[in-house]
Amino acid sequence: MAQGSIKKENNSWYYVFGYSDPFTGKRKQKKKRGFKTKKEAQAALTKALNQLNEGTYVEPSKMTLNNFLDIWIENKKRTVKVNTLQKYHYILKNHIRPFLGQMPIANIKPLNISQLYSVLHEKGRSNATIQDTHTVLVNIFNEAVKLQVVIQNIVVAVSKPKHKPKEMNIWHQEQVQQFLKTATDTSFELIYVLALNTGMRQGELLGLLWDDIDFEKKVIKVRHTIIAGSKEIQESTKTASSRRVIELSDTVVHLLKKHKTKQAEQRLKLGTGYQNMNLVNASLVGTPINPKNLRRNFYNLIKKASVPQIRFHDLRHTHASLMLQLGVNVKVISERLGHASTKITLDRYSHSLPTMQKEATTVFDNYIYATQN
Repeated sequence: MAQGSIKKENNSWYYVFGYSDPFTGKRKQKKKRGFKTKKEAQAALTKALNQLNEGTYVEPSKMTLNNFLDIWIENKKRTVKVNTLQKYHYILKNHIRPFLGQMPIANIKPLNISQLYSVLHEKGRSNATIQDTHTVLVNIFNEAVKLQVVIQNIVVAVSKPKHKPKEMNIWHQEQVQQFLKTATDTSFELIYVLALNTGMRQGELLGLLWDDIDFEKKVIKVRHTIIAGSKEIQESTKTASSRRVIELSDTVVHLLKKHKTKQAEQRLKLGTGYQNMNLVNASLVGTPINPKNLRRNFYNLIKKASVPQIRFHDLRHTHASLMLQLGVNVKVISERLGHASTKITLDRYSHSLPTMQKEATTVFDNYIYATQN
């Protein structure tokens, strides 16, 4: 059991004790000065020794949060999937390191965490993004406690931001037609057609490979994606949400074949200047499309088409809502979207149900009372 001693220095008291560094295993000495009385020094020493003997003592070090994040992310490489790791890197780089990275990890207080969330909110980050940041910070400080870098997880003292889903905006039939007409023969026409006809996510569309398309069976096998903030094509994890098969109409298949021919001509034109990554939706030189360029083009076309402004992700919502309104079986829609259950689909697109109920009531009434009319 560790022991220490109390000594007087000029007009104040201090304590000193030795302990083993949890990282290096080397012996270190802890000395703390500034106590007015011997009794105060003794009480502080007793508390420190109790923590040391219980395994909860941590030497307040100069290790910054950035230093620890390097250790944390390195450990995560062995335990999480690639796309999860990419998400961690993105959150650290864009949300945590800029605000807290330079602070000594032992000095970070719940107030600092709360201030971080306020800054993210002021910058227009969504509640979902702030929630993700909170979850990662809890994970980080849990690990810091296990490695005895800090005594307690201060993040859990901060209320988890409430998740407020972004308002879902969709287009009706005429607006979809007007937008697609305006997008005809433009750079990203195929992306918009696929988004509205399949409900695929932006990352899935940008990571789509030609090998993922079966022209004979007229289907897309959703097997790849590009994570936000990354230019790397990642193989999707084996979940209903990521690995699914979506049937295509003849119109979409025709457009895909036309696009493939044009892409082959561009590749031939540039020769070695074309980086063939087998992407369906690629830049003019074959590389992944920059989401910022896609977003800029999307909003320009919306303005040109004179349709209500929506987010790119709302194209997925539009696909699902219109299919529900058309009476397509909810199980089919759920499979196309990659939802784990039809309950998720119905909960998310319940706004379409009132109209469907009215139509169903009319159809049923005409069926039952057909002979009486």
